[in-house]
Amino acid sequence: MIKILAISGSLRANSSNTAILRAAIGLAPDNIDISIYERLGDLPHFNPELDTESVPASVKDWRTRLKESNGVLICTPEYAHGVPGVLKNALDWIVSSGEFMDKPTAVISASPSPDGGDKANASLVQTLTVMTANIVEGATLLIPAISAKVNNKGEVTDSATVQAVSSLVNALAGAINCANN
Repeated sequence: MIKILAISGSLRANSSNTAILRAAIGLAPDNIDISIYERLGDLPHFNPELDTESVPASVKDWRTRLKESNGVLICTPEYAHGVPGVLKNALDWIVSSGEFMDKPTAVISASPSPDGGDKANASLVQTLTVMTANIVEGATLLIPAISAKVNNKGEVTDSATVQAVSSLVNALAGAINCANN
């Protein structure tokens, strides 16, 4: 069983980015278990003085969940042309511990704007690359005009978006299989 940890860069209960991750769960083949990390907002502000042997429990849980996953799928909105602070904070907690090192990773940005959150996507890919994550070829995606592609029940209604997310999940799974062989 392939274990993928999905991370939404939004804390909103009705986030379209989280809806995309839920769609990915439904599109994943039977041998892939995608679980959404729901405690991003529980992480304290990153402080190097707290990054010791006895890190806060929420940080330990975050690192453990990443370590136990075979791959990572991140879907984020774009805030002020960048990655939301809560997501950047979570990544800062991983810089020194290395859970992203060579980890197959897929990146989606979904935005109401026509550019699909391209600046957040580029920023996130750059940050993950510095952290030595393995950004999988064919596993980055920009979803523009997301508001028109997710209904009020949180379901992805746009067939092209569904197909693109399905292809991304398959690309990530293929990279994980290659890494494990």
